[in-house]
Amino acid sequence: MELKVLNKEGKETGRSVTLPGDIFGIEPNDHAIYLDVKQFMANHRQGTHKSKDRSEINKSTRKLFRQKGTGGARHGSIKAGTYVGGGRIHGPRPRDYSFKLNKKLKRLARFSALAYKAKGNHITVLEDIQMEAPRTAEFSRLLGNLGLNGGRTLFVTPALNRNVYLSGRNIPNNRVMNACDINTYEIMKANNLILTESAVKAISETFNKD
Repeated sequence: MELKVLNKEGKETGRSVTLPGDIFGIEPNDHAIYLDVKQFMANHRQGTHKSKDRSEINKSTRKLFRQKGTGGARHGSIKAGTYVGGGRIHGPRPRDYSFKLNKKLKRLARFSALAYKAKGNHITVLEDIQMEAPRTAEFSRLLGNLGLNGGRTLFVTPALNRNVYLSGRNIPNNRVMNACDINTYEIMKANNLILTESAVKAISETFNKD
């Protein structure tokens, strides 16, 4: 797939970039995307939820009333979950939600996400940019020139570019990431993918190393 390279004004530079077919041109695997996104979200869960059971409630331990003869249910403790202020029955306990996926499946998921963006014409290739200092207004103007100032965007650079990152991080619905750090969740979350020229090569080199 061949895309024209645009400059900061949103105009064609006369150059074009060919997206690697083994990454952007595969048949997407929906189940791989599902598993990778599920793992991403599960690994971010703290798992610190907890409620007290009856053994942790600080209340009297006396028996409420005699066992027989009242005509009602038998009760031995006010800590029971059937009472207001009693322990939680089968309540949540701290746990680890993370799980592992093999490398090939995660790579397939990332390729599938990128392939979806390519098929939907949601990828824009931008010439490599440099900023002398962090300027959010300049970055916002750049998105406007590309016609992408409205939806969610993922701006991908080949490596950490501090000034570009600081310029884009305060813009709502915009994310700036290195090529080696992009993941299935962030790709699918974005409406449009902005790749710098060098980022296209970096993605190919990084993902094909696995």
